[in-house]
Amino acid sequence: MTTPLVKDRIYRSPQALIGGVLLLVIVLWLGIDALIRGHGRTPWLALAALILIVPLVVAFTLRPAVFAGEDRLRVRNPFRVITLPWGEIASLRSGFSNEVVVKSGAKYQLWAIPVSLRGRKKAARQQAKSEGDARRGRTGSGAGGAGRGLGGFGGFGGFGGFGGQAAAEQADGPTRAETDKVMDDLREMLESRGPAESAQGEVTVRWAYEVAAPAVAGAVLLAILLVVG
Repeated sequence: MTTPLVKDRIYRSPQALIGGVLLLVIVLWLGIDALIRGHGRTPWLALAALILIVPLVVAFTLRPAVFAGEDRLRVRNPFRVITLPWGEIASLRSGFSNEVVVKSGAKYQLWAIPVSLRGRKKAARQQAKSEGDARRGRTGSGAGGAGRGLGGFGGFGGFGGFGGQAAAEQADGPTRAETDKVMDDLREMLESRGPAESAQGEVTVRWAYEVAAPAVAGAVLLAILLVVG
């Protein structure tokens, strides 16, 4: 039995999961209340709205996920599942959204790994703070060295330790947003697994009819009820 070279990883958005659960609770609470207490067409309208809205909430919040395996990357978006062998991926691109680009030129958005501009700004502030601490540490080390010449090794040791700690923090690399770190991990997997023979193949796309069909049925039913009056 062979041990996989790369352990499967699953990436999802915690914020989307929490938001999706809250939305489902609100929608189901309002919809079920209308079904039970509504009069005339209200229960039917509530039923049609539930059939339409619930699949859409699930599709855009709970469903998206990225599965990174040894031989392929599987992207589960709201209405499609894209299976991409590592050998067919040309690049993983980050801009206003995170995307995977295949060698044929096709692009697929990674819904489960959204770009967080707020996270990038926070990481930039942390990076600036770390650089400031490192500069102050280096300045302190120089002052400590002068202090030792005037009459104390202890002062030099204290400042030197602070400067060394700041330098060690800087050695860990620049601070980055969480989703950017995820993209870095995927790029490393692409680089290591892309040339592997087992990671070659064709890109496949499957439509999620189990999500789209109920939403379409709910939209059609709601339209009929509104037109009939």
